[in-house]
Amino acid sequence: MLQKNKAIKTKYKMKFKQLSIRFWLTAAVVLLSVNNYAQEFKDYHWEEKNTAISIPPQYKDEKEVILQRDIKIELAVKGKEATQYYLVHEKKYINSDEAIERNNRVYIPFKMDESVIETKLRVILKDGKVLTFDKKDIKEEVDEEKEIKYNYFAINGLDKGSVIEKIFMLEENPELEGKTIKMQSNIPILKNEFQLIFPKHLKFKTKCYNGLAEPIAGVANDTLKNTLTVKGENVPGLEDDEKYANRDTKLKMFRYKLDENLYTGAKNISSYAKFTSNFFDRINPELDKKQQKQVDEFCTQIPKSNDTQEQIWNIENKIKKTINFNKYANSLETIGDILKAKQANKVDMLKVYLAVLKQFNIENKVVLASDRFDLPFDKDFESYENLDEVLLYFPSIKKYLTPTEIEYRIPFFPENLGNNNGLFISQKIFGGVPMGISEVSFIELPSSEVTRDIMNIAIDFTEDVENPKITTDIEFGGYTAVQFQPIKDFASADQYQTFLKTIAKNYTLDVDYTSLKVENEGLDYVGKKPFIMKVAFDGKELVQKAGGNYLFSVGKLIGSQMELYQENKRVLPVEIDHPHSYIRNIKIKLPKGMKAKNLEKFVMDFKTQINGKTEAGFKSNYSDKNGEILVTNTEFYNVVNYPLEIFNDYKNVINAAADFNKIVIILSSN
Repeated sequence: MLQKNKAIKTKYKMKFKQLSIRFWLTAAVVLLSVNNYAQEFKDYHWEEKNTAISIPPQYKDEKEVILQRDIKIELAVKGKEATQYYLVHEKKYINSDEAIERNNRVYIPFKMDESVIETKLRVILKDGKVLTFDKKDIKEEVDEEKEIKYNYFAINGLDKGSVIEKIFMLEENPELEGKTIKMQSNIPILKNEFQLIFPKHLKFKTKCYNGLAEPIAGVANDTLKNTLTVKGENVPGLEDDEKYANRDTKLKMFRYKLDENLYTGAKNISSYAKFTSNFFDRINPELDKKQQKQVDEFCTQIPKSNDTQEQIWNIENKIKKTINFNKYANSLETIGDILKAKQANKVDMLKVYLAVLKQFNIENKVVLASDRFDLPFDKDFESYENLDEVLLYFPSIKKYLTPTEIEYRIPFFPENLGNNNGLFISQKIFGGVPMGISEVSFIELPSSEVTRDIMNIAIDFTEDVENPKITTDIEFGGYTAVQFQPIKDFASADQYQTFLKTIAKNYTLDVDYTSLKVENEGLDYVGKKPFIMKVAFDGKELVQKAGGNYLFSVGKLIGSQMELYQENKRVLPVEIDHPHSYIRNIKIKLPKGMKAKNLEKFVMDFKTQINGKTEAGFKSNYSDKNGEILVTNTEFYNVVNYPLEIFNDYKNVINAAADFNKIVIILSSN
């Protein structure tokens, strides 16, 4: 299984604000503020907060500690536009070589433009010397692969016992439809405070997660605004180093959203019902005769099928091979413009899909979702920040399609959007007028039978005991196939051959193979057929002579396997990417007069049960008849989530494959 890896710099990405799925409430009428400046920010002088550093005894041995973190967001009106001021003030204690290396660059999480009010950094070294940095010291780094620019301060001379103190203030669009503040980090936080400052006529809905204390209501210093303050003290660090876990869902978090405006009488401002009505109209524009003709002509290029899933596959394949998804593309006026431009953002892509699906009379629902490894969808707290990702759902076949990701085809879609709730939007006719209605429902991932890898291995010792002939045929199914098949269409011929060799050598133990064949390559097979690899090689590297016997490392033929170790007590429950399973069949053919010993090692049976039902397992057995040994094992993970209390059972299933990988049998002519 592949677990999501999060780059250290991810959390420091610049805050690109784009109009895609969500609508930003930027009108001044929403706030109707009585003043046009950020009073609380005006009164915030970080220089006065340069107090002596005292490290509590319980944190003396920590590699690093956040001593203080203050975050303030103040809502205001500037001219006729709603705005918000965002402040972060943080002090971090550095107490290890690892922390020094990790913090010798301090990244700035925004673009250096006119929105930046202030950004400063100072370092208090162990000997008391103070190093100061400001805008002129900011450097730039470019991630060419992601096409992202990072701004950062470079710190030289950090030592153990140093304190890094940073502050930045910026002006940005208000985030009123839903905002999450994470109040826990991978390192301990001694004092942590978030404060929302807003005009008195506004009311917010809030929710705290994972034991975070409820917000305290108050009045701002200028008495013209109210505040909501969330505090935390001695918040333990929650590391992101446990395999098969979703750490972000267990962090202490605070969510808020604008709910009422007492001046206008508006209530339930950020509701899904209001969003759905506006969004449905936006993605279902009425087509004039010219536009309808353009859609008709496009549809004539799509192969027709009586099978619903195949027809949807044909539609998806045609659209994705015609229109490039570009999340930063400007919205175009008509579907004809989109087809002509051959690129589209999320909303415009949806317009095309819905128009074409309507032409083929295929019932569908638009599903808006969030990344469960970053911001899981809370069905009990309506927040527009949960609506940044999009899928299409087809009730008649109970399958999903991702309209934007080019490497996927129905029934596969990004796993991080599944096993999560989503907002399902469908069409209903009221008085002859189509309207959008919505409900929150669960997004199922394809079952473990869909993502199933089937391996057939044949080992023939009859010609040469010291150099058996080995053939391995593997059908990679489901999400495994999705990882492999699209590469054929995007890599050069040489790159693709290198890629195939890399896969093959995992099953030949880096031995040069005598033949390699693959089937079902390219996007045309994604979601339709498994990716098949057939490889043949000589197995002399797996055989070792020991006196009159031979030792055969048969277990290595299933390829390298993940081992799950847990040196410290497990903190997080298990969450995997998707259900999946494996079937492995091994046939060993021996010459006459030769027998295999210690075959009992092949007998294995491990299971993980949830509520009395086996949801993960590894089972292996063998038969030995007339010099032909047949070994079969099955491994499966039927669900995504496994409770913490059964972690050891889950670990045993995971490690069973690794233990099988180590099996060595004895071949003897005695």
